[in-house]
Amino acid sequence: MPEPNHRLREAREQRESPYVPGESLSRQELADMANAWIHEHLERVTCLTANYIGKLERGLVSWPNADYRAALRAILGARTDRDLGFRRPRRQRAVGVTVADVDRKAFLRTALGTSLTVPLTNLLTSVEAPAIPSVVGEQDIQEIRTVAATFSTWDHTYGGSLVREAVNAQLRQSVALLENARCPAKLRADLYAAVGFLGHAAGFMAFDAYAHDDARRMFRLALACAEEADDWHLRGKVLSSMARQAIWCGDPDTGLTLVEMALVRSDRLTPAERAMLLAARARALAKLGRRQDTLITVGQADEEFARIRRSDEAAWMRYYDAAQHAGDTGHALFDVAMRGGSPDEAARRFATAVRGHAPAYVRSRAISGIKLATLTMAKGDPDEAAAIGARAVRDAGTVRSRRAIDDLRELHRTALPHRHRGSVAELRHRIEEAIRA
Repeated sequence: MPEPNHRLREAREQRESPYVPGESLSRQELADMANAWIHEHLERVTCLTANYIGKLERGLVSWPNADYRAALRAILGARTDRDLGFRRPRRQRAVGVTVADVDRKAFLRTALGTSLTVPLTNLLTSVEAPAIPSVVGEQDIQEIRTVAATFSTWDHTYGGSLVREAVNAQLRQSVALLENARCPAKLRADLYAAVGFLGHAAGFMAFDAYAHDDARRMFRLALACAEEADDWHLRGKVLSSMARQAIWCGDPDTGLTLVEMALVRSDRLTPAERAMLLAARARALAKLGRRQDTLITVGQADEEFARIRRSDEAAWMRYYDAAQHAGDTGHALFDVAMRGGSPDEAARRFATAVRGHAPAYVRSRAISGIKLATLTMAKGDPDEAAAIGARAVRDAGTVRSRRAIDDLRELHRTALPHRHRGSVAELRHRIEEAIRA
């Protein structure tokens, strides 16, 4: 039997959650922080999950790879691997013929009956889909939730383009579970909610990649699941994302309608959810040119945000912190400023967002930085805008986001009148390189 790793568990539990004061760091929070640390310090992409942290703590894995060990030491303040209970497995003496004794390629060709020169995709043409269980259990539902949380984390940090096919496959598998497996009545709402959260994650990835028709279909699936589960929180989140997509696609009127639908019976929502929806409402109103209504709604969003108690919010809403709120409301005020209003408040909020976004939310930090640079380029000092823009371009270079690229194009156009300045010319060159990449 594996020996539990008490040292790692105790080290995690001694670290306070960054989102819920007074509570210990959760496994998912530790996984997210490790992924962000590895990306920031080692410039590598990893997908550490709460499930893997659980395996480490239960002793099922005693020696994680070097990147994971380095990240966990840094986050948990450990000097050595042994301080976290990690043990290198004992080496076993090789018996019989070693790999070096044979021509490995010749061996594989003989054993597999194929040539390694064939296209690798040909080897996957008949791969069978995982079997659908006949009866849904709590573990199946938890696995869907874990997958949804993992892909959401990946989307925030790296953008959704790279793993859309993977999340789509997981979504198809989960929908097949809904349609073909028997589910006990007491678990049915939980199953629909879990599939709905996964559908939302897939939809937002598609939106970020400009696969807009796919995004709309996935959002509708997620909304149907929310209605079936009678989950008002999921319903609000999905309608918020549908509104954001509509606004982005040049249809703020539909976006406003979707937000108003989400705010029906807003008493059933949490302060963070209401703040999120009011920020989206302000963005729609700003696009419609309704300046005074925009300012009033931003104030209402601020009032709801001030009521937030982190311990009362669901884990999936804890992303909506001060940085996220500042960035979302800053987008609404950006449109007001670009139409003749004062740029000061929008600039202040974007600066707050850029300073406050953790490494796990680098896409949001990049987009807020690009918007701040664009606003400063249009209304302030072009050299200051170039410095802000250079940092934002570096952030944008770490994610795959069509939205971020379009914002870079807007900054590039806004900088055109100042192209003869050396700093602005350099910024425009960096943007061109980022877009090509």
